[in-house]
Amino acid sequence: MADRQDPFAAFFDMQGELMREMLGRFAPDAPPESPTGQWSEAAEQLRAMWLDFTEERLAKGPDPANPFDPAQWALLAQSWTNAAPSPDPAAAQRFMSEGFQLWQGMTRAMLGPGPDGEGEAPELPRQDRRFTDPAWREHPAYLLLHQTYLMLADYVVHAARSVQGVPDEQRAQLEFATRTLLEAMSPDNFLATNPVVLRRTIETGGQNLVKGMRHLIDDLRRGQLTHTDSSAFALGENIATTPGKVVYEAPLYQLIQYSPATDQVLAVPLVIFPPWINRFYILDLTPKKSFIKWAVDQGLSVFVVSWKSADASMKDVVWDDYIRAQIDAIDQVRSRLDVPAVHTIGYCVAGTTLAATLAVLARRGEAEKVKSATFFTAQVDFENAGELLNFVGDQQIEMIGKLAPEGYLDGRYLAATFNALRSRDLIWNYVVSNYLLGEDYPAFDLLHWNGDVTNLPAAWHGAYLRDLYRDNKLVVPDALSADGTPIDLTRIETPAYIQAGREDHIAPAESVWRATRHFRGDTTFVLAGSGHIAGVVNPPAANKYQHWTGDSAAGSLEEFIEGASEHAGSWWPHWLAWLEAHDPARVPAKGKRKPGGKGDRVIEDAPGRYVKTR
Repeated sequence: MADRQDPFAAFFDMQGELMREMLGRFAPDAPPESPTGQWSEAAEQLRAMWLDFTEERLAKGPDPANPFDPAQWALLAQSWTNAAPSPDPAAAQRFMSEGFQLWQGMTRAMLGPGPDGEGEAPELPRQDRRFTDPAWREHPAYLLLHQTYLMLADYVVHAARSVQGVPDEQRAQLEFATRTLLEAMSPDNFLATNPVVLRRTIETGGQNLVKGMRHLIDDLRRGQLTHTDSSAFALGENIATTPGKVVYEAPLYQLIQYSPATDQVLAVPLVIFPPWINRFYILDLTPKKSFIKWAVDQGLSVFVVSWKSADASMKDVVWDDYIRAQIDAIDQVRSRLDVPAVHTIGYCVAGTTLAATLAVLARRGEAEKVKSATFFTAQVDFENAGELLNFVGDQQIEMIGKLAPEGYLDGRYLAATFNALRSRDLIWNYVVSNYLLGEDYPAFDLLHWNGDVTNLPAAWHGAYLRDLYRDNKLVVPDALSADGTPIDLTRIETPAYIQAGREDHIAPAESVWRATRHFRGDTTFVLAGSGHIAGVVNPPAANKYQHWTGDSAAGSLEEFIEGASEHAGSWWPHWLAWLEAHDPARVPAKGKRKPGGKGDRVIEDAPGRYVKTR
């Protein structure tokens, strides 16, 4: 009965017949052991695997915590559909003209080199790295297919961008949704329209699809797209290996202190607040990439907060709790090392929270607890916060709330959201390689971290989207408060080092820059090459990218860039020099500067338990 009712079973039967026919034309007399003769076996394997999986899903019922459950994404898709305006139909006239130019260009491209073999085939009208394999232009049908798709995509995106009579935010939502849909419809994402996949299928007798089906079913079961070989990494063994101890534990976080690597250390310790939407070890990947190890090697006493992944017990946790936790961590370090102040770093959302923490301390007359504050790709002014603004409409926020029935948002949803911001690179690229080509997963530490998701307290997440992203209240003095204290960023006089990534699509450089306009104290702005992750995690030894320094009091980011000086490589040494300028004093690395020494009670080795909880 399941065979007749499951449309996917019929689909695989149809694909089997289609591929047998197609492969038969390539090699009609192929013996059973040949790749062509193996296709029937591969098609049956695909069909059986899918039927087994669908029966398993039917027995278990819908999984509201699984982002791969189509019913969950239907809610978000419906909210986008209801909110999106219709494009201007008049733009279709431009399409006709561009279509004619495409056909002319395609004709020239199909003709290729001259009859004497001299010269090269002319450039295609449109270039795209998804279609760089020669197979896309070796046959006129695929040449026409992908060029027509690119033309249509350009037209539709332009039409969405040109819609008149709607608010800017709705136009941006329409453009984002249109581009996302178009990337999903790209011909390289489908077996029958991807000549590279067809070639691989012929070569392997369909076994690439069998392997890809295993990958797909595994991902459907875990509710998350796999980017890398998860078995290649283990916390504390080959990532997050910088030696240290958990020296304090609270319900919301563990405090890790790293063992010194130098005889003398800066007297003022450093406390790092990573975002709780990700695991802290983005700053402690392999030793060659680790910011934490590098900072320790430069003679800093480094502490890192490791946030706990949310569960049902944290359903009432709100932003105030994270601000209190940051203040608590600062006080714990001050008390442990008997120092009056600490340096701080806040990355992404933890940097946004650090700004609020500094404002609270300033209002309470306790600003002197923080010697300096560094912000990694952190926003405080969300007016131009980029494509994440497409997820903060009333309907989107309401739908997201429905995905957290137990009071916390499954981290797989957040991962899927960030993947959707760059769906071509982080979704469809892997659909092709993992599911269609059946390639093995690479061992890549950054992608492993990217897939190591963290759950969020739903109450906090909803308020954050409404109050900061949607309503931009953080930059309005006293519009928000935390722990009974009003927040006014203009009260912050703590010296601030503000780093942004030039290609950052999560916290756009223009949005990060605006912090220089809201803090009252001295600010130093640095623009790094690359984006939200690579712009931060860029060790000097890698000799990659560049950074720009200039007038942090410039009137705009554009003015800053116009007058900025470009420097090759990492900005980390520039930051260290800035930090040391605020207090160069050093002290011996002894006593509690060495966690776990004689008489020092610690909880466990780094990286601790919290980072391993799911």
